[in-house]
Amino acid sequence: MRVKVLEVLATLKRAGAERMAVSLATHLDPVRFETRVVSLYDAFPGGFEPVLEERHIPTRHLGKRRGFDPRMVPRLYRELREFRPDILHSHSYVMRYTFPAGLAAGCPAMVHTVHNIARNETDWIGRCVHRVAYRKGVAAVAVGEEVARSFEAYYGFPPRATIPNGIDLSPYRAAAPPDAWRLAHGFRDTDRLAVSVARLEPQKNPVGLLEAFAQALGAHPEWRLLLAGDGSLRDETKQTAERLGLGERVRLLGVEGNVVELLRAADLFVLGSRWEGTPLAVMEAMAAGLPVVATAVGGVPGLVEHGVTGLLVPAGVPEKLAGAISTLALDPARRKAFGDAARTQAERFGVEAMVNAYAALFEELAGGRR
Repeated sequence: MRVKVLEVLATLKRAGAERMAVSLATHLDPVRFETRVVSLYDAFPGGFEPVLEERHIPTRHLGKRRGFDPRMVPRLYRELREFRPDILHSHSYVMRYTFPAGLAAGCPAMVHTVHNIARNETDWIGRCVHRVAYRKGVAAVAVGEEVARSFEAYYGFPPRATIPNGIDLSPYRAAAPPDAWRLAHGFRDTDRLAVSVARLEPQKNPVGLLEAFAQALGAHPEWRLLLAGDGSLRDETKQTAERLGLGERVRLLGVEGNVVELLRAADLFVLGSRWEGTPLAVMEAMAAGLPVVATAVGGVPGLVEHGVTGLLVPAGVPEKLAGAISTLALDPARRKAFGDAARTQAERFGVEAMVNAYAALFEELAGGRR
């Protein structure tokens, strides 16, 4: 008998937690698992729905409104009663809805993946719900050692498991030549592209990244900064680029549907986050053979080897971020060496290890509670 798994997310936008959950759903062995996906919000343009549809994974949207929406509990309850999963697997802040719905539906086992530093994963109400849920048996999974340490420090006990995120490396091995993306987006061979794939939210610090880029490369017009992602700071980010006189040298791409080709076309990956879990964007950049400049927060130091695959700087010190960007941007030989090393080291990020670990956990929990 197959183990039935219901993955529940806030959205199916192309962001880190969503990418991880979709990778898991699409790679679980269909002989051993029957998987469905629920998104609280309705579909957004460019989301992961086509990926799930291609793999014949049923997907539901529950029509969530902004802010707290108590209608999600009965709607999730109906989904649970219909599908009757062995495992209810939640992500990010949605456990405030999945936990009561799962209790009411008599869900045999609940798992929650902690994608971020525990204190910053959700608001204070969410953290209260999480504290009760973990005490009542919800199995917490941390996406990396730093996240696991933050979880134990905040909740007073370790997570049930630590399962590092993984990515599907095959698209990076079969990607189109970099020139194709550049040509399609109007860039010349002489343009140098620094790229950041991150939500335009305070955690990712896009405004600080812009300021560091301007300080580092303002006098080098061949360098452009591409920001792939969207969020509440989009207008402020655009205004900051204009204020800094960067004009057309900064391009806000929005949610990019073809991250693989974008990364393959770039020369440098940059990330100025204030805090992190284990960012998939860094893994993907390394798989694309990009050297990385990033703040040494969360699980980033476990991905990027300072002085070998990239340069790490403290968060909140913009002059150090600017200095690291300048150092790599203006040294093509070092960029190539770091990028080659990054591509080699990215082999350890393959999605198979992550999927196998979740599969073992799901089967253990389902077997013990059936």
